[in-house]
Amino acid sequence: MIKAVILAAGKGTRMKSDKPKVVHEVLGKPMVYYSIEAAKGAGADKICVIVGYRADEVKASIHNVYSNQADGENDIAYTLQEEQLGTGHAVKCASEFIGIDGDVMILCGDTPLVTGETLKKALDGHRLKKNGVTVISAVLDNPFGYGRIIRDDNGLSKIVEEKDADECEKQVHEVNSGMYIFKADALLAALSLISNDNAQGEYYLPDTIEIIKHMGLRVDAIPMDNVDEIRGVNTLEQLAEAEKIMQNR
Repeated sequence: MIKAVILAAGKGTRMKSDKPKVVHEVLGKPMVYYSIEAAKGAGADKICVIVGYRADEVKASIHNVYSNQADGENDIAYTLQEEQLGTGHAVKCASEFIGIDGDVMILCGDTPLVTGETLKKALDGHRLKKNGVTVISAVLDNPFGYGRIIRDDNGLSKIVEEKDADECEKQVHEVNSGMYIFKADALLAALSLISNDNAQGEYYLPDTIEIIKHMGLRVDAIPMDNVDEIRGVNTLEQLAEAEKIMQNR
């Protein structure tokens, strides 16, 4: 069983628009559509979209793009995150959907360039190594703003957010894409243990990594071949860049 949870609850204030960020379009389709299609391409049996800000507008945009496809929407569920209290909180809202069976991919609704092929490669690596969690990572020339992948002799040690990183950690160029594959039961157990004791006062999903490691399960990060695929869209300029890359494909 492979499930996918797609984070799509935020407003996206840097887009300078009242529209939810994930409904802004790339080549005539909302950004979140591409994350859904990537999940399907990787073999997800069921998909849950976490909605929050203008939830009905996000649902309508997904419905409209699939309205001409016979079974396109049948495997998509929705969960409401009423307050945006961080990525860990968002995923926790989908606890019932996640359950305890199989693996679950956590994806972002604002990364339209990710492909099913890349997610499938990460999923295969996750299962081959019998990981409790696999972080999809990338090596960037300029890692500023991204959570850093901190490794030790056994693979992944932890992920440190930019705001919480010390000077040594900021020198690391391998970064967290914000996309993960978890064993469902390990994720559910770890979500009950995360706290909001950090610079932002939010519940970070990456904090589950250390918890799962302490459970005795293997944790690791698998870098993407194409770093463009982790590009998150936070501004209209980044939206234009994503559209240009998509056109070139």
